[in-house]
Amino acid sequence: MRGLGRKRWQARASAMALGFAFAALTTAVPASARDTAPTNPATPAQQQQRPNFLVIMGDDIGYSDIGAYGGNIDTPNLDALARQSIRFSNFYNMSRCCPSRAALLTGRYPHRVNMAGNGTSLSLEVPTVAEELKKAGYATSMVGKWHLTAAVPIKNKAEHLKWLNHQGYFDRDFGDKRTYPAARGFDYHWGIIWGIADYYDPFSLVDNFTPVKSVPKDFYLTNAISDHAVDQVRQLGKGKKPFMMYLAYTAAHWPLMAPEETIQKYIPRFSKGWDALRKERYEKQVALGLIAPGTELPELTTGYAGNADIPWDKLTPEQRKTQIRKMATHAAMIEIMDKGIGRVIQALKDSGQYENTVIIYLNDNGASPEIMTQPGYDRPSETRDGRTIEYGEYPQNIGTETTMAGIGTHWASAANTPWRWWKREQYQGGTHTPFLISWPGHMGDRAGTMNTDVADIVDVTPTLLDLADVTPDTSKEPIDGLSLAGVLEGQKITRQAPLFFEHYGARGILDGRWKLVSLAPEGPGHKRKTYRPWHLYDIAADRTEIHDVAAQHPDIVARLDREWKDWAKDVGAPHYDEPAQLTATGSDG
Repeated sequence: MRGLGRKRWQARASAMALGFAFAALTTAVPASARDTAPTNPATPAQQQQRPNFLVIMGDDIGYSDIGAYGGNIDTPNLDALARQSIRFSNFYNMSRCCPSRAALLTGRYPHRVNMAGNGTSLSLEVPTVAEELKKAGYATSMVGKWHLTAAVPIKNKAEHLKWLNHQGYFDRDFGDKRTYPAARGFDYHWGIIWGIADYYDPFSLVDNFTPVKSVPKDFYLTNAISDHAVDQVRQLGKGKKPFMMYLAYTAAHWPLMAPEETIQKYIPRFSKGWDALRKERYEKQVALGLIAPGTELPELTTGYAGNADIPWDKLTPEQRKTQIRKMATHAAMIEIMDKGIGRVIQALKDSGQYENTVIIYLNDNGASPEIMTQPGYDRPSETRDGRTIEYGEYPQNIGTETTMAGIGTHWASAANTPWRWWKREQYQGGTHTPFLISWPGHMGDRAGTMNTDVADIVDVTPTLLDLADVTPDTSKEPIDGLSLAGVLEGQKITRQAPLFFEHYGARGILDGRWKLVSLAPEGPGHKRKTYRPWHLYDIAADRTEIHDVAAQHPDIVARLDREWKDWAKDVGAPHYDEPAQLTATGSDG
């Protein structure tokens, strides 16, 4: 542990955590302009002492999906990592792909770095952790999903679909190259620029800046990501510099695609349905110590566009067969990712770098209820060879590249056990993630322990910079996160400010035991620009957010509402109209 670096962070922690300094508006600058900023180059002796970093992110994976968090999916490698890690039970993210990735790589709330929603580019003025580490002498590498470059469709819809379908525009860039990973501090990047990909023939695949125009017949994206990561670890392990690798899997984001033999393995495991699965995982989470005995388990959450929300006992035999296959495919995708993670960690061991590598695993958001109903924007209409892609809740051939299927509301709720709601919402089901942090050989007897302190995805960058003894560049925007480095020495996390949440009008604030939260505005495509009323939960007594106590504590509601509004103004969150009533008078569903 770098004592000097940690003390420097602790001295500034309170001011950084508050993050209420108004900053200059972000404007795009070329990478060369950022490269002129002062750096802290390390001496050769320091280079050898500083740890390597491997940050692994899963995509649209539920809180309870992996075995170490209560799941019935075979994830032996992540489970083994958990036994060598400090396992967090109360770790938060930003509830959606782009905002979480922006927060992860900058240590700022996504609104500060032009990523309040999806479909924009990460601010060029605020450095990524890769840029900070690279300037300090680290080798940097990224493999996998970026999703921080603005996706700009071709205006003609037919021509745009031709591009998405791999039927034209093979040399077209997938966005502004200045915003690609290879221009944002990563010496190397292989992966997708956009957020959605056919696992057998992905769109927006690049090798650094060059589009990858075709892939082999036996290609499967998750395996390919793992292959490239293993190769990178082998190369980085031979170098003289410490290294940072960001390994961002697309699994298990829809479309549901996986090899048939792995899908078949999971068909029996989900044959009893989502209600039985949720109870099974809840019981395992209690046994693991992730939640306290007696914690109330909410009913399954329903109510998302494209879902019929038919209860399990009302499904027809054919509908059940389709639903079982959906979750079996979701599980297969996670198992394949886990096997890849195992190969990457083995490569670390083979290289001799394992003992001095800080390994982190987390997800970008909770499981997703999304059911796509038509092609367009980032979704193809045909395969490369002209086969039609089917959409909707009950498509045929789930697992192949001719369907664009998602698991839907019921399975997403089960995957997010024990929480309510899902991706995009600021309730626990949208914002809670597993979080593992390991530094083999540097943790004493803390490997395999549970940490119940509140921590957040904005804390990752400060943690890496602290351990690398790098002073962050806060000239444009303050750091919002705190270093978690002290946790590796058995220290508690002390936050000096609440955690804040906002995504397309869904909002929340967590301050100690109190969480004030509201659902996303109603209406298709978030066309309604009025906030939903607040709900207040005593998280200390009601972690699963069942009992709204706003009526009993109007003073707390008023205080937290003011604090949230001050924060929203500071970071530049989009403003919606206020609801007719500050708090809800009935159920929020």
